[in-house]
Amino acid sequence: MLHAFLKVAGQLLGRGKLSILIYHQVVPTRDPIRPSEPTAAEFDWQMQLLARYFTPLSLDEAVQRLASGTLPANAVCVTFDDGYLNNLTVAQPILARYNIPATVYVATAFRNGDNMWNDRIQDLCADPNRFVLKTSEAEIQLGDWPSRITAAQQLLKKLKYLPVAERLQAVDELYRLNQADEYAPRMMNDSQLQQLSALGVTIGAHTHNHPILKSLDAKAQQAEIEQSKTLLEQILHKPIEHFAYPNGVEGRDFDDVAVQWVAAAGFKSAVMTNWGYSTAATSPLRLKRFTPWDQHPLKFHLRLIKQLMS
Repeated sequence: MLHAFLKVAGQLLGRGKLSILIYHQVVPTRDPIRPSEPTAAEFDWQMQLLARYFTPLSLDEAVQRLASGTLPANAVCVTFDDGYLNNLTVAQPILARYNIPATVYVATAFRNGDNMWNDRIQDLCADPNRFVLKTSEAEIQLGDWPSRITAAQQLLKKLKYLPVAERLQAVDELYRLNQADEYAPRMMNDSQLQQLSALGVTIGAHTHNHPILKSLDAKAQQAEIEQSKTLLEQILHKPIEHFAYPNGVEGRDFDDVAVQWVAAAGFKSAVMTNWGYSTAATSPLRLKRFTPWDQHPLKFHLRLIKQLMS
């Protein structure tokens, strides 16, 4: 009954408004070092709810209909950042079950066996055989899951805004100090990207090394943006027309310089992580997104409606 009421509310509040959801991973069961990532069971009911009460669109259709003023009420797009293997193995079958289009933005340096720097830190902190983490400055005690999550978050915060080369070197040094081997690959390889694309999921670019674009000079930004597009087009043999800014907060993580290079590269759309909805007045290179973190269907539905009022 409440869901039906919220559907009507969405039809009234959501006219001409596009909601774009951000996901990264969908895990088979709860990952204690990544507790905010939805499980397969949670993602299933989320997609079932979208299919029943909203109008899921591909990003291509959504961008076109935003521009033409023909966007249906309760329009929503589902997007994933980075290019995780579980987007193919766990999320895609659920998306297919409910006939929901999706877009996956790939950071092209992290494929064919190379994990993203943040996952390397989280995997190191989650290692059940490791109870002390050595850094160049101190030793961090690893005990229960809250302590491991805190340790990972502290390291991620410290390294996040370093230049790419320094950040990767710092993670390599962390592994060396702790005599750690690399953990299992988490990202899709080229063959898996091809498979996901063939199943109808749109593949977008997410830069090559996932840098904070604003921290780079203009030429370096251009290289990061164009390299990811070129590599994906070579892998998939089709145009790559959609882009996601890494981290994605306008003003903090990227600015007009990046937007200009995205436009020059020929992308039809680009998404950021500033919360909210987009309308016909929104630049297609500055589409807003948000993360629905609620783990109860009614709260999840209510948040989707509430953001249309922001």
